[in-house]
Amino acid sequence: MDEDFNMSMRKFLKQVGVTSQQAIEEAMRGKDTAGKSFPVKVVLTCEDLDLTHEVEGEIKGQA
Repeated sequence: MDEDFNMSMRKFLKQVGVTSQQAIEEAMRGKDTAGKSFPVKVVLTCEDLDLTHEVEGEIKGQA
């Protein structure tokens, strides 16, 4: 893979990670999340590539 592809991929994934973490933290702010778990799902789509990719997981609340 060429360097431009790698850089654009890393930039996109960094943006996804940072903005997703911020959104989750904002949603949890001020709520009692201690001892609770929250199922999460991310759906990545690219219509031009006929791509749909889902990642499911769990986020544990803050103590």
